Amino acid sequence: MEIRTDDLTGSKVIALIEEHLQGMSEDSPPESVHALNLDGLRKPEVTFWSAWEQDELLGIGALKELDVTHGEVKSMRTASSHMRKGVARKILEHIIAISIERGYTRLSLETGSMESFAPARKLYENLGFQYCNPFSDYIEDPYSMFMSKELLR
Repeated sequence: MEIRTDDLTGSKVIALIEEHLQGMSEDSPPESVHALNLDGLRKPEVTFWSAWEQDELLGIGALKELDVTHGEVKSMRTASSHMRKGVARKILEHIIAISIERGYTRLSLETGSMESFAPARKLYENLGFQYCNPFSDYIEDPYSMFMSKELLR
């Protein structure tokens, strides 16, 4: 698996982002969907990665800088044909490593509270994320759960 910084122009990546946004909208009301669209992912404070095996897209993930010490995991999505193969874990481990390289001391995320998000929450728990209060501009929401991980340099 090769994880590479992505410019968000490839049709396979765009299609997976669209699938991700559609999936989030199916599980949550519009005001509770916090996934970034293409414009949001192209902002300077966001770094976006895609994971590949040859020319096959396995998954995506992004890191948004909230401030010089705090990053947020965004747009974690595994291609449906590659679920349960460790793709999300590899992408998240990459995001954690980059966060440490950047000098962040905290990495946070927002995820869904519904049962469909249970596998994602389990992954985050397994990689040391703990449940926390809303951070940044988030507010309490019955459709959201917030997690954070302290990073050691």
